[in-house]
Amino acid sequence: MIIEINNVTFVNSKKIICFMSSVYLLLGGNISDRFSYLGEAITNLKNIGIILNQSSIYETEPWGFSHENNFLNQAVLLKTNLSPELLLHKIHKIEHNLGRVRSSKQYSERVIDIDILFYNNHIIDNENLAIPHKRLHERLFTLIPLNEIAPDLIHPVFTKKIKSLLSECNDILKVKKVALSTKL
Repeated sequence: MIIEINNVTFVNSKKIICFMSSVYLLLGGNISDRFSYLGEAITNLKNIGIILNQSSIYETEPWGFSHENNFLNQAVLLKTNLSPELLLHKIHKIEHNLGRVRSSKQYSERVIDIDILFYNNHIIDNENLAIPHKRLHERLFTLIPLNEIAPDLIHPVFTKKIKSLLSECNDILKVKKVALSTKL
């Protein structure tokens, strides 16, 4: 059993994490064995932190481009002691090791994509990193899985809960639950 009290996490009554950062991630991919790549990404993320929660898996239409394959997406809550910059570096390394090839196009097909949605309530905007993710409020494929695991999380820029952003979202692309979350 996982319990969090005042930023201290207990697993089976043992204190294991003190003052680690709460990071919400979105995993996705639309080519090759999509379920396997999500699973491998989760396994690799366990090397850089502790996964406290993960959403069900959702199938979603591509956003911003056309492709014959839909995406699978999943939101994850990770506790880590890595800085946002080092976390991004480790995430890019995981993506690379899983076979992700970065395209010059902003939106394209991929075996895996791992986006940092939130890092505590930090606001970071530089050439390498934007936290919170700049478009998460515009995308159902992000908001629906995130709402499943953190409906009351408050977006630090908009000062609105995720469930409110979801109800206000104008995205019309289809998002369908295809697999339930596995118990941690």
